[in-house]
Amino acid sequence: MNITRKFFFWQKIKVQTNEFGLHFIEDEFKEVLKPGTYWFFDPKKKHSVEVSSQLQPWLLIPKLEEIIFSGKLKGLAEVIDLKDNQRALVWVDGRFNTILFPGYHVYWLGPKNVSVEIIDTKDVRFQHDNLTQIAQSAIGKLLLNQITVPPYHVGLLYYDEKFTETLTAGLYAFWKNTTEAKIVNVYMRERVIDITGQELMTADKVTLRMNANVVFQVVDAEKMTQKVEDVLQVLYREAQLALRNVVGRRELEQFLSDKNEIALEAEEMLKTRADSLGVKVLSFGIRDVILPGEMKDLLNKVTEAKKAAEANLIARREETAAMRSQANTAKLLENNPTLMRLRELEVLEKIVASGKLQVIVGEKGLADRVVNLL
Repeated sequence: MNITRKFFFWQKIKVQTNEFGLHFIEDEFKEVLKPGTYWFFDPKKKHSVEVSSQLQPWLLIPKLEEIIFSGKLKGLAEVIDLKDNQRALVWVDGRFNTILFPGYHVYWLGPKNVSVEIIDTKDVRFQHDNLTQIAQSAIGKLLLNQITVPPYHVGLLYYDEKFTETLTAGLYAFWKNTTEAKIVNVYMRERVIDITGQELMTADKVTLRMNANVVFQVVDAEKMTQKVEDVLQVLYREAQLALRNVVGRRELEQFLSDKNEIALEAEEMLKTRADSLGVKVLSFGIRDVILPGEMKDLLNKVTEAKKAAEANLIARREETAAMRSQANTAKLLENNPTLMRLRELEVLEKIVASGKLQVIVGEKGLADRVVNLL
């Protein structure tokens, strides 16, 4: 806008293209001046003009309400009236521009394409297709609390400490200075608890050390957070109690022979407790069993004695079986002379084959005498 003075009391005002002039007389709004040239007789300097560019679409001026209520902006500008529980998202030429606070706002209907979306903040959670873009803007960071639920987690949403809903992984935003919003993130993948160095006593008073592990997964996050503060600590303690229970009811020998059964029994006990916490126990395994040094030596000796006894028993069984076989053979030969003769000839054949004995059968009857000799 160009302003010049001519003939002392005349004022020339030129409003450029894409501009509007707001004409005031003695600080009272009178009219909107469209692009063009204007002359005002102003000997007492009562006239003033505020120029607003349509290329900067928002009308920012102290007496905005006075101008709005005059009704002279009709067809030239758009008025937005935001209540206390409202905010407005603004796009200019398709690009996110700002978020408007409660109050009156005016933008020119000009070359800039302005789009306004009014949001009700009674819904504390801000949801929008362009959430990331809006939340990461400077005005978004100022007005919105942003919380991220990481991958493989769920987020438990609380309003004023009251559970509202379960959220999946992603970015969430909440209006500031409204209802207090909080998200508790819960990890939902399988996890392992190592139970190491557990000193346990068997029914026959033998102290041993054991290492075990528990594989579990949270299946009801809301139930778990209501029941316990630290699920890892609770499951660790319950696993300890389960091991003491099942080991304490068995003697050492039974324990060493039934480790898998003991693990299954402890797992069932732990599952009952875990189910009430919204947790699923997937497996319970015993990794290592460590015995005292003297107990190891004793068990080795017992094992060695058992193996020796088993070997001796096997040898005696084989000896008995051989003697029984010989007795049966002798009885068979006694009742069958021909078979006895055949047996004698087999023995003779073996002697001839393995030694230097030579048998010459010449004249008739000599073979019978050799057989009789044998």
